[in-house]
Parts: sequence; structure tokens; C-alpha cells
Amino acid sequence: MGNTDARLPKTETLNALPPEWPASLLPEIRTQLAAGDRKLVVLDDDPTGTQTVHGIPVLTEWSVNSLTSELQNDSSVFYILTNSRSLPLLEAQALNAGIGRNLVQAARQSGRDFAVVSRSDSTLRGHFPGEVDALLAAIGQDVDAWLIIPFFLEGGRYTLNDTHYVAEGEWLTPAGQTEFARDSAFGYRASDLKAWVAEKTGGRVPSETVASISMNDVRKGGPKTVAEKLGALEKGAVCVVNAASYRDQEVFVSGLLAAEAAGKRFIYRTAASFVQVRAGLSPRPILTQADLAMPSEGGGLVIVGSYVPKTTSQLNSLLNQTNIRGVEINVESLLDDARQQAEIARVAGQADEALRQNEDVVIYTSRKLVTVTDAEQSLSIGRRVSDSLVALVRSISVRPRYILAKGGITSSDVATKGLDVRRAIVAGQILPGVPLWQLGAESRYPGVPYIVFPGNVGDENAVASVVKALKAH
Repeated sequence: MGNTDARLPKTETLNALPPEWPASLLPEIRTQLAAGDRKLVVLDDDPTGTQTVHGIPVLTEWSVNSLTSELQNDSSVFYILTNSRSLPLLEAQALNAGIGRNLVQAARQSGRDFAVVSRSDSTLRGHFPGEVDALLAAIGQDVDAWLIIPFFLEGGRYTLNDTHYVAEGEWLTPAGQTEFARDSAFGYRASDLKAWVAEKTGGRVPSETVASISMNDVRKGGPKTVAEKLGALEKGAVCVVNAASYRDQEVFVSGLLAAEAAGKRFIYRTAASFVQVRAGLSPRPILTQADLAMPSEGGGLVIVGSYVPKTTSQLNSLLNQTNIRGVEINVESLLDDARQQAEIARVAGQADEALRQNEDVVIYTSRKLVTVTDAEQSLSIGRRVSDSLVALVRSISVRPRYILAKGGITSSDVATKGLDVRRAIVAGQILPGVPLWQLGAESRYPGVPYIVFPGNVGDENAVASVVKALKAH
């Protein structure tokens, strides 16, 4: 298995892999999808999972009627934003079970079968295996295997020799050695995905029983080998998938669809890149201001709730490189019942003043992290801050040209609770891995571009570059 804790030189390591499969398999995948006619439903545990797709609906509610309508339309895939990563485990399980039951009912009403992606974090944070257990129990599908696919090219996440890596500059760092593995709610030690499955399942699935699709299977064997290996998995197996490029994902997906056409059923626990290929989508160019129907005047509204170090460096660059108006919201005031409302009113007033003067404005939580040792308490503080940001957005009265929300929980809550979004269309990406939604007619700001900026994506200049690119002329 080798040393799964050692950093690897990125370019040298990737160049030493076998050559990629020689031809694109997207045309073949589209043919396979048309023959199968199973709708892909992506349950997204935070809104950043739309970071590789375009022209795709995303729902923030999952009534049977809404799900039936989506199953019946022509789109090959749709997203359901669960935001379950922000919830305690039991709530996340109950939510997944509820969606599963509604999906079964909607499938009966629409006469359309479906396959499910449980989309989660490319750095392995989230309620695994808990929410997948709950989802499967509710759907009642007798799946042959669970497939673990955390590859995410746009964020520099690679799976090699069954070990998951995070690109940091010119190095590939094992995921278990990164800041993400020290997450207070979803921490872990293992970088080897077989060991990670054993760790996360508390030994229910021993590492030696976890199967894998290797890089040689993908790059030398091709779709036929992938289909054969998936077809030979023992019932109920967990299988990890190695990948270092979109072509690798194409090979895997073509083999996967062949195995499914032969009668196999799988549940997918993946990062974002898998969805683009499994839906048969071609990549589209990065969006520019010219692609967006924005007014020529007005200010943009940026909301920063994420605390990861990358976000803080991006915030500092934004404040230093642009003339955006910065308004800090004091987190300790938000956690104090006596001061919370006054703090929200103060910040909303300053934001309205900036927007009225056609200025871009960034509202950001104070950077001193309120630390606790208990995971539930940590989630609780996160919810209090996020609820306050929602109240703040609802208190702003001037319509912005665009809205950028930084951080998964922040962007989900701002969309669903602050802007009343029920259905949006993912227009594409404003930067690699950074999705942009067009808000639906039911929302507070129909048609306004809404940028869902993950906490852990982009270099330190990323947010500043978006604000500069969208500046009113």
C-alpha cells in the first residue's frame, strides 16, 4: 500500500501515471444515457456541488409535486440542495430519508426511474456513512455496491493508489494531513480511502473488504475492465475509484453505465466532478460579465461567513485590491441575545448605504474563531451565525447587481432563507469550481446572478478577481 502519509511532487507524480485513455467517451456516454433513460438526482449536502455543471436546475425544496415535475422534464439531471452538512447527524439522516420517500412517490407518479448521487465534500467531510444509510433505507433500492469517488479536478483533489490527495502548490498532500481532516465536526485520520471507509463506519466495513477501481483498470483496461470489475463486486460492497483527470472519469462512467445496463445498481458518494461526466455534460467556458444580463449601475453584495484560512486570505486580498466597502459583523455580538438584533441592524444599514451609492460592499464575520471542543456545539454556533447572516440579508432593502456568498453553509442559507430561492438554474462557473446561479421568479431578486463560492476553492486573489470582473462600467 506504500506510505499513504507522504507528500508527493504533483507534476512528477501525475506525469508518471500510465497514459490517459486515447479518445473522449462523452459521445458514448450520451448514447448510453439515452438508452437507459434513468434521471440522475443529486442530493447536495451544500450548494457548492453545482460547481461543474451548467444549464441544470437546482431545487431547495423537495415536495412530491416538485420532484415529479423535475423527473418528467428533459434535463438529464437535477440537484436537490439539502445542506445536510450543516446539520447534526440525526437531522441529516431524517432529511435524507424524507427526500428518499418523496423521490419514490414522485417516480411512481412520473413513471421515471432514477439514480442517486450523494454529493459531498471533495476533502471527505460530511455525514458518511449515516446519510447514505438513511437515504438507501428510504428509497428501498437493493443496490449492489456503494461507490466512493471524491476526485475533483477543479479543486486539485486526486485519488491515486486508493489514497486521496489535496494539491497544495506543487505538492500533493494526503487528505488526512490537511486542515480539512481536522474539521471539528467531520475530522478523520486516514488518507487511504479503504482505511477511511473503515474509520468512518467504525469498523462495520473493514478496510480489507473495500474494493477499488485502480488507475491501471481505468487507463489500461478501459470501460470494459471497469464494467467487469463493477459487475464482479460482492453484494453490498464498498468500492473506491481512482482518478486524476476528467478522461479517467469518462472511462469509469462508461464502464459504470455498461454495468448498470446489465442490471447492476449502485449508490454514488462523490465530489462534484463525477456529476458532470455522469450527466453527459461537456464543459462550458468560464462565464464573463457579457454572459450575464446585469444592469449597468448598482453595487455587488459579497457575504463572507466561511472561516477556513483560505477564505480569510481571500477576504484580505479583496479588501486590499479593490475599493469595495468592508463591513465587519461582530460574531460575539451575534452570539449574545441582548446585542444580536442591534448588530444585524447596524450592518444592514451600512450595506444599504453602500448599495444606494452604487458601491460594492462586503459583509464579513469577524475573523476571531469562537472555538469549542464539542462537534454539536460547533455546529450550533455555526447555525447561529448563519441565521444572523440570513436575517441581515433580509434586512437589506436595496437590490444588488449580483450577490456572492462565500462558504457552503452561508451560501445555502442566504439562498433559501435570505432570498427565498426555491428553484434556480446553474448558469455555469464564474471561476473553475465556483458556480453561478440565475435566481428563479419566486425569489426576492429574480434573475440576479448568485455566486456560490466554496470556502476551500481558489487562490488568495480569487474573490477579488470576481469582484473586479463584475464591476459596473
